[in-house]
Amino acid sequence: MNDIISKDIENTTYDELTVGQSARLVRTLSLSDIQAFAAVSGDYNPTHVDAEFAVKTLFHGVVAHSMWGATLISSLLGTQFPGAGTVYVDQSLHFMLPVRVGDTLTVVVTVTAKDDLTKRVTLDCRVANQTGKTVLAGTAVVLAPTRKVSRHAMPMPWVHTFDPQARLDALLSSVRHLAPVRCAVVHPCDPESLRGALDAARHGLIEPVLIAPEAKLRAVADATELDLGGIEIRPVEHSVAAAERAAEMAANGEVEALMKGSLHTDELMHAVVTTRALRTKRRLSHVFRFDVPMYEKPLLISDAALNIKPSLEEKVDIIQNAINLSHALGNTRPNVAILSAVETVNIKMQSTLDAAALCKMADRGQITGGNLDGPLAFDNAVSMEAVRIKGIESTVAGNADILIVPDLESGNMLAKQLEYLAGATTCGVVLGARIPIALTSRADGANARVASAALAMMLAHHNRKVQP
Repeated sequence: MNDIISKDIENTTYDELTVGQSARLVRTLSLSDIQAFAAVSGDYNPTHVDAEFAVKTLFHGVVAHSMWGATLISSLLGTQFPGAGTVYVDQSLHFMLPVRVGDTLTVVVTVTAKDDLTKRVTLDCRVANQTGKTVLAGTAVVLAPTRKVSRHAMPMPWVHTFDPQARLDALLSSVRHLAPVRCAVVHPCDPESLRGALDAARHGLIEPVLIAPEAKLRAVADATELDLGGIEIRPVEHSVAAAERAAEMAANGEVEALMKGSLHTDELMHAVVTTRALRTKRRLSHVFRFDVPMYEKPLLISDAALNIKPSLEEKVDIIQNAINLSHALGNTRPNVAILSAVETVNIKMQSTLDAAALCKMADRGQITGGNLDGPLAFDNAVSMEAVRIKGIESTVAGNADILIVPDLESGNMLAKQLEYLAGATTCGVVLGARIPIALTSRADGANARVASAALAMMLAHHNRKVQP
């Protein structure tokens, strides 16, 4: 029996085949296999992709598409045995047992008959799991190749699956032990911001207080069939009044967090900044949290939303705020990469001078709780390969948890590129006030708002511990 392990293509011709000869391959099913098969085939049967639905089926959990096992048979026949030049004529299959994530399948095909006139070969096909039980069996009839082929396999595109819902579920799971916080939701007068607030409440993140023109709010709820039963509503005349009322409630200790709805960011932040009781000695700054398909851990970016061209002094606060969020997220010593266009200090580039000064300030205890390095170009911050090629020695480079951008323009462009070109999912929060502010773009969907509420919830609980 031949074990198929090589990526080289070398077929077995009709004349080389003998009755009783067989070959096999071994493959372990992963969740990404199921997701990739669903994406390619368009088969989104919830039995295969929805754990909540699948647990209620007779399988009591997610199982692979039945035809996934059949593709393994096809792979073996088409690439190795008989291999290149093989043409399918017929395939019968019997599906006997479900295949679950983590199951290791052994596929065995065995020649049972040959027809010298037509060059057709009949093969018994069996797929067994790690316990030896047959999950799939059948018979294949193929036209076997008559010409020997030996060559390297063609390079194929790399298939990378990214499950944003799984990333969101992981974030929500990390805060499930925390009690919901009372949160003022400011002017949630469009479907996504209202749905986001109600979803955040459903997930146990917040106890929402909706502050908005009541008639407009209820019209949105009716149009989108969202139930406002049992939800506290504070009627106001317009969005500016909503922001002012929310800031007042926060100052009075009536809520522990704010959540932006469909109003402009400037309207909300003006109300916060002008409410003296909400200010601290630290500057307000915004932090994005990204789940990036090609990066193995969450990535924080600051400041890409509030501070347009921060000074060195202001960058100290921006970094400290981001570190504090990382602590609230459970990372006790985050790696902070201070970005520029290059990784060396250049006196003509202010961002490199700032980066060098900020690192020395961290050495002197003026910034605490994280490992700082900079200046670093973006590739040096997130790619170990780039670090290796450029010979950079750093504990931060290639392994950043936090990216500090030079200014709002570069940060905003980086954030939008990650979201719209790299397929990243994002949420965001404002720090530096006495209460956290879940702040998203008006273009963001409900999931981004739920994730932002989770950040605000974590920070509210973190603030209870660190504030007197």
